[in-house]
Formats: sequence, C-alpha cells, structure tokens
Amino acid sequence: MSVAEFPKISGKLTPNAPLAPLVWFKSGGSAEWLFEPKDMADLQGFLRDLEPVTPVMALGLGSNMIVRDGGVPGVVVRLGKAFAKVTPVDAITLDCGGGASGILVSSTARDSAIAGLEFLRSIPGTVGGFVRMNGGAYGGEVKDILVDCDVVRRDGQLVTLNVDELQYSYRHSELPDGAIVVSARFRGRPGDPDSIQAEMDRISTSREASQPLRSKTGGSTFKNPEGFKAWQLVDEAGCRGLKIGGAQVSEKHTNFLINTGDATSADIEELGEEVRRRVKAKTGVELQWEIQRVGVAK
Repeated sequence: MSVAEFPKISGKLTPNAPLAPLVWFKSGGSAEWLFEPKDMADLQGFLRDLEPVTPVMALGLGSNMIVRDGGVPGVVVRLGKAFAKVTPVDAITLDCGGGASGILVSSTARDSAIAGLEFLRSIPGTVGGFVRMNGGAYGGEVKDILVDCDVVRRDGQLVTLNVDELQYSYRHSELPDGAIVVSARFRGRPGDPDSIQAEMDRISTSREASQPLRSKTGGSTFKNPEGFKAWQLVDEAGCRGLKIGGAQVSEKHTNFLINTGDATSADIEELGEEVRRRVKAKTGVELQWEIQRVGVAK
C-alpha cells in the first residue's frame, strides 16, 4: 500500500519504520507502517476507514516485547503526548491517558495524596500496555485499581469497558486484538504524599538492586507458575548467564534476558525457548512467556 491508499490523517504515518530504537531490547525489524495519531478523532477515523483485513498493533514504551527480525506487518500505532495526560477525577481517582507512563501515574497520585498506586512506579510501560496485560509488581496489580477504561476498537468505535468486562487473570485480559486503550481510570485510597514517596523510593531501590535496569532487556521474561518463582526455576535449571548469540540470561536476575550488544531477536527468542526446555527437563514445570513476541521471523 502507498500512503495515498490510507485514510486521511492529521498525525504521522511512516512506511517501513524501524522498531528496534523504540523497544527496550533494541533488536528486531521494522513496522510495515507506523501511525502516530494527532488526537482521538484522528485515531478513530484512521481505524474506521482502514481496510478491515489490515492488522493493527499498539506499541507503548516497548518494554515487554520482542519484535521479530522480519518486522511487523500492517500498522503499528504509537500514542504520543496527546494521550499521555494524567489528571485527578476526585480525591482518590486518576484519569490516565493510554500513553502515560507508570512513573507519571504514580507521581501524579503522590501529588494528589492518592495511595495504592505506588507499584506502577516499577512497571516500565504505558497505561495502555499494563491495562491490556494486567501489569503488576510489588504486591499490586492493575485489576486491583482499575475502575474502567476507554478503548478504540479495530472499527474505530470508542467504548468504555469496566474492570469486570476485561476478565482479568494473571498478566492477561480479554481485550480484543487490534483494540487500543486510550485512557483508564485508576482508584486508590487517601494517603500522605511523604509516605507515598517513601514507598515509591523503597520500590525503586529494590528494583535497582535486583534487576538489570542498565541493560537492554525486556523486563520479566516468564510468568510465575502457580506456587513457583520463575527466576528460581531458571536458576535451578542452571541457566544463569546462559548465552545464545548476543543474548544472555541475566546473572543479576535470571527471569530477565538481555541483549549484550549485537543480539538479534531470533537469538533472544531462541534463548528463551532453550531456558523453557531446560526448566521443563529439570523440574517438569512448563514456563509461559510473559514477554509479548510479535511480528514475523526473518
């Protein structure tokens, strides 16, 4: 398709857009098309008028994602500043744009004396991503704080879904493919800004001490199986420091894979599969990917 064949837009539409710079692993191919909508009307009109067979995928901060080396067919949608605002609704509720970061949400909650959202400080992504994935850490999950969310469906229709309609389970929701979370309401409880900041500092220090935050990584690689810690299973299977190509299991936290410099996405995914194989052979437990793997292999 040429640009002329696409619906008229106010935002930016880029063909063959490299995605490696936009994801934490710094690997992978290009998006066939990258669409950055100017505002809600632009996003709705584009999706409404786009050929229904064209695949659509949302991209946030690219923290929990392997983009395969052959790239992503169809359209990748990236929400910009117009979708990144966070504003108080009442004494304990925030209205958060789908493109807002976890750090912005938790900081705004602190400034508004709203407790219970501190754990979002530790989720390296955007509201849209962690609403879809039921993101969680340090004892909190999105399902515990979400009131409802606004979603633009693949046909361009804007709908509001309450928390029950998302049918949350561990790191999973029933949000349809192609639907894009454009905003969400999070509810906490009354709190003291100093205490909230102290909790955010505790979480930040703990993450810094235990996770390879200075590396090119994708966050937690595998879901914790019922009754187990994924990192412990990986460690027990002898995978700490294991390498394939430029990809390595982190020595600091074994549920993190890292790009040591020149890893392809194929290296990273193959390493993850080898870890799964070794854990299954050693413990009988089958690890499930938490990191989203998208696109086509080269």
